[in-house]
Amino acid sequence: MQLAVPHTCESLERAINLLSLRFSAGEQLIQDLGWPRYRTSQLFRWLYRKRVRTIDEMTDFSHAARGQLQQLGKIARFEKVHIIRSSDGTRKFVARLEDDLSIESVLIPDAGRLTLCLSTQVGCTLDCRFCLTETMGLKRNLHAHEIVDQVMTVQDHLKSDERLTSLVLMGMGEPLANFDAVADAIARITNSEWGLGIPARRITLSTAGMASRLQEVAALGVNLAISLNATTNAQRDVLMPVVNRLHPLDRLLAACRQYPVAPHRRLTFEYVLLRGVNDTEQDAKRLVKLLNGIRCKVNLIPFNEFSGNAFRRPDDAVVLQFQKVLRHANLDVFIRKSKGRDVLGACGQLGELPPREPVLLTPARAHG
Repeated sequence: MQLAVPHTCESLERAINLLSLRFSAGEQLIQDLGWPRYRTSQLFRWLYRKRVRTIDEMTDFSHAARGQLQQLGKIARFEKVHIIRSSDGTRKFVARLEDDLSIESVLIPDAGRLTLCLSTQVGCTLDCRFCLTETMGLKRNLHAHEIVDQVMTVQDHLKSDERLTSLVLMGMGEPLANFDAVADAIARITNSEWGLGIPARRITLSTAGMASRLQEVAALGVNLAISLNATTNAQRDVLMPVVNRLHPLDRLLAACRQYPVAPHRRLTFEYVLLRGVNDTEQDAKRLVKLLNGIRCKVNLIPFNEFSGNAFRRPDDAVVLQFQKVLRHANLDVFIRKSKGRDVLGACGQLGELPPREPVLLTPARAHG
């Protein structure tokens, strides 16, 4: 279907958001305008490499060409963004969407690295009991360009000596419940000709365990992390009822064993430790058995508490003993540092608290 090119100036409300177009749709737009094909890559480089916010900034398009683009399109980037700064250097970006909903992404510094945690949904379709996002329910899926705009917005705010080193799709939402948009976003992020040019090996997608979709992730070339959090179906039914009903442990672990892990890579299993719930030595020993024969590493995540949730963070000694049991079985296991807890930016803390929990927002710096 061809994109109609209007003969009169469109209102901004009716104009096409150029960022919403897939490359193939961009090619169609360029063809409808009667322009040479190379203009498509040129257009997309301005959108993603240069991160322009207006068509007027596309200076290698003639004034007349820019006028034609303005008749049918616009560039709708996030405009209302607040940055919440943690005492440990973590920055939480709260972006207001065009429909007035909000999403959060978190920039995490660690030993010279900068990791950006991205959201894929407004709220979440799942009901993991230890996650603040779960309390929101699912408001809607994010579009591909809204996922990518989180990266570009953070890039706009980086200092001259800062550079993103990795991306993790571990923020608000279940990525595999919005797979088409996530796959499209990853394609734009990794594209080296006109996209953001971030290699797929530096991107990790985390899923609560949608076993039936794991094989589709392999084609994206990114790293895969499985949020396990329990060693029995009875535990998982309490902690993650929806996903475990659809994809119980035996089915999930079977899918993990069939997953085509690339050479020199491993699956990652994430395990949120909850005091007195899933943090015993028996749990650790069962986890060893579950992961037997899988090339993997384990990230232990001591629970990050938030108001209104009954779970509690285990004592450090309990966490270290759990790690010791896994290491004794020759598993590579790491304890995730809880960054940004004071601004609700740590793992499991993204989302909306009741009004009695005010958050002070710092206006975002202007694009420059």
